[in-house]
Amino acid sequence: MNKARSNPLNTVMMHGALILYTLIALFPVFIIIINSFKERRSIFREPLALPNSESFSTIGYETVMKQGDFFLYFQNSMIVTVATLFFVLLFGAMAAYALSEYRFKGNLLMGLYLALGIMIPIRIGTVAILDMMVATGLVNTLWALILVYTAQGLPLAVFILSEFMRQVSDDLKNAGRIDGLSEYTIFFRLVVPLVRPAMATVAVFNMIPIWNDLWFPLILAPAEETKTLTLGSQVFIGQFVTDWNAVLSALSMAILPVLVLYVIFSRQLIRGITSGAVK
Repeated sequence: MNKARSNPLNTVMMHGALILYTLIALFPVFIIIINSFKERRSIFREPLALPNSESFSTIGYETVMKQGDFFLYFQNSMIVTVATLFFVLLFGAMAAYALSEYRFKGNLLMGLYLALGIMIPIRIGTVAILDMMVATGLVNTLWALILVYTAQGLPLAVFILSEFMRQVSDDLKNAGRIDGLSEYTIFFRLVVPLVRPAMATVAVFNMIPIWNDLWFPLILAPAEETKTLTLGSQVFIGQFVTDWNAVLSALSMAILPVLVLYVIFSRQLIRGITSGAVK
């Protein structure tokens, strides 16, 4: 038996470190939420204090609901994020399976080419992307954002998933072929369930940048009907005056879906990060 795993002290220390890290990570979120329920003066005078009978105020949430279509922005962000994650996981997993399973001339070069997307920021090609979207008539549509974010997330997805798929048992796949299963059936029924922790890791790593991005929604979809939550929240930030109550309230409402999705994927995420291989 592994002594490191059997030592209760190591287990307690690992759990303590995890709890401490969680508290540190959630502290800024806690500060944003409690300050969203304060009047403006209390935000600056006592930012770390909890709301009380004198400082409590919901003016920020009232402003968010009255000014702009917050629920439309929320819906747009959710559609873009969920659709992008679906395409990233689907195409990324299929590409990773092809690279890890089939040996062909140029296999290594193809893998390196896909990995270049991790090192080269997609924002460098913003002008070319905008020209492409104008030419195809996709400006001010959610499809423009979905396509760009899918292209942005695929390199990392292929890089992570290919390493996991190389360690899926060949005997399992060959047994499926002997039983007459097609390659698609083997992929979806046998391989995908085994790399689910890695797919959850890819989903979390892509979800947060997409949900919080301001650059591409501002460039590709600035129209009122296609604004995302992050872009819609900018209406409360002015050059000379900022409505901090509304900003903090909008941020608090924007954080909740990310926290929910993170909790859903957290167990698979931890397994995907710590395992390093498919057993």
